[in-house]
Amino acid sequence: MCGIVGCLGRGGAGSADADRTRRMLGALRHRGPDQFGVYTFEDTACSLGLGSARLSIIDLAGGQQPIGNEDGSLWIVFNGEVFNFPELRAELQRQGHRFVTRSDTEVVLHLFEQHGPDCLHHLNGQFALAIWDERRQELFLARDRLGIRPLYWTRRGDDLIFASEIKGLLAHPSVDVRLDPLALDQIFSMWSPRSPRTAFQGISSLPPGHWLLARPEAPPRVERWWEPDFPEAGRELDVDLEEAARELRGLLVDATRLRLRADVPVGAYLSGGLDSSAIAALVRRHAASRLETFSIAFDDAAFDESGFQRRMADHLGCDHHPLTCSHAALGRAFPEVIWHAETPIVRTSPAPMFLLSERVRDSGFKVVLTGEGADEFLAGYDLFKEAKVRRFWARQPGSRRRPALLNRLYPYIGDLTGGGQAGLEAFFGRGLERASGPCFSHEIRWRNTGRARRLFSEPLRAAIAEGRSEPDAEPWDELALPADFPRWSPLARAQYLEATVFLPEYLLSSQGDRMAMAHSVEGRFPFLDHRVVELCNRLPPGLKLRGLNEKLVLKRAVRDLLPEEILGRRKQPYRAPIHACFFIDGQPLEWVAELLEPRIIEEAGCFEPRAVGLLLEKLRRRGALGEGDEMALAGILSTQLVHHQFVEQRRERSTLNEGDDVKTVAHCTLEKSL
Repeated sequence: MCGIVGCLGRGGAGSADADRTRRMLGALRHRGPDQFGVYTFEDTACSLGLGSARLSIIDLAGGQQPIGNEDGSLWIVFNGEVFNFPELRAELQRQGHRFVTRSDTEVVLHLFEQHGPDCLHHLNGQFALAIWDERRQELFLARDRLGIRPLYWTRRGDDLIFASEIKGLLAHPSVDVRLDPLALDQIFSMWSPRSPRTAFQGISSLPPGHWLLARPEAPPRVERWWEPDFPEAGRELDVDLEEAARELRGLLVDATRLRLRADVPVGAYLSGGLDSSAIAALVRRHAASRLETFSIAFDDAAFDESGFQRRMADHLGCDHHPLTCSHAALGRAFPEVIWHAETPIVRTSPAPMFLLSERVRDSGFKVVLTGEGADEFLAGYDLFKEAKVRRFWARQPGSRRRPALLNRLYPYIGDLTGGGQAGLEAFFGRGLERASGPCFSHEIRWRNTGRARRLFSEPLRAAIAEGRSEPDAEPWDELALPADFPRWSPLARAQYLEATVFLPEYLLSSQGDRMAMAHSVEGRFPFLDHRVVELCNRLPPGLKLRGLNEKLVLKRAVRDLLPEEILGRRKQPYRAPIHACFFIDGQPLEWVAELLEPRIIEEAGCFEPRAVGLLLEKLRRRGALGEGDEMALAGILSTQLVHHQFVEQRRERSTLNEGDDVKTVAHCTLEKSL
């Protein structure tokens, strides 16, 4: 696991400046504090710098980057892991390739030498990479199938600049920074910017399952190499529950086994739910050493699952490390959370993950396995049940019994609608006439989150309207969906939206990679092994969601691994308190009070001070907020922090020092004759 940076430009343009590459690496040293490496190349046609900040997990002594092939014509910097690298290495050796390290990074380089961009299809892993081909004078960037590891890029003049995090780009002197109005519109409805858009104008995310090819003084070429796919409704795999459970169990065992490959200790997160408990149980069976688990507890009982965590830890007989989060601790951590997330967020859920990764690192671990991905690909979220009930209701919209099924959902939110049964029917009954629409499963949620956009300032509203293709369009109206999307089952359509909108840019980024790597911890996800994902996508909907019983096939696959109280417990989504973290005993934290001052809000220009004041008055009057207003508060504060930290201050948090272990490869600096 690492942070990578680089810049490709014209010959003589200074892109091969090693000091500048080191400055970019310095902004990412939290991602890879163990070793630093810089490669430069320059001739009359091209100038290139590559850099790597390494978190050493595989081949601790020999895997320092950048790494070149036998003749130095290819060079790679790599962020992530390829879990099937020993098998790939053996095959490449049979084909005549020679290796000087035991690292997975060198395997990827030789695989690219053998297959070009098609090498990506051979990889079982989570990665973002950059490969320089000196002979062709081409820079190749790629990102893993599901977007587990990040990669950002921008064009500034003739330069193409890339980095694992946006703060790496901002360390480059030619990169300026401004908030993107359309990104804010997407965040305040769909929870995150839709890739390739980011929170900042002119800075792009390389989307999951895509690669980019760049040459000096030429526009970059971006192509998709993988995306989630589903069969036509009624043409799913012809398997029964037992057969599907056996196949899923076999793949999960192998996915977990592969993700235990490391030259450092490996732990596991344990939330007390089905998914993380199943992975921890598989780790317990297949790890060579005693399992250590880590979990988040809350001193707020409404969010706490520590009883289930202790029960599962006792069942496994593992060494368990719970971290109890107070409201004040989460509020104090939130500015640092946003610095690492690099985007506004409408939840505080990343904050406990940030604190937990610190506990993991302090306990001597660099790697943890977690249960992310099961809810998306095995239909675990209540959203999938909600959409199913609403489609059932839409067939008889006048029915009073059908909407009553909704009472079985969302007990953890309390009175979601504020109006009892009548309010519930009014809230969930909106848009029933669009039950056949492409975004029916998510539209009601996105519209509800989007109510917070009423707090936007008039200049921001105008900028959003100007940037839309249609003035009255909603952010989700412009989603690019696969050609086969209308032929998929309703559940498959909902799963695709969750896996491509919510999963990569919020769950795996703001709540995943950024919070773990803030403390140099790598998360690994057996449920996101592409073989597991592709099997789950081919299964009949009824094996994933039967009635309102979620993840049916997973429960059958792991029933011998878990105690009944874990296997049969009701799904409780991971959540964290919001307003209570920012207002302790009714008083705002110092940084909260400062950023919510009307003058500061007006200077940032994103929100209407009077509208924000009314929201705060509601909080003071009632002592609590509804779900939508809670998310609005988190969104306001995080946007104010992004503006303050990135637009106003434009700071570099850290640099490389004289004592740091820096490998410098000035491979080629010469003038070629015309």
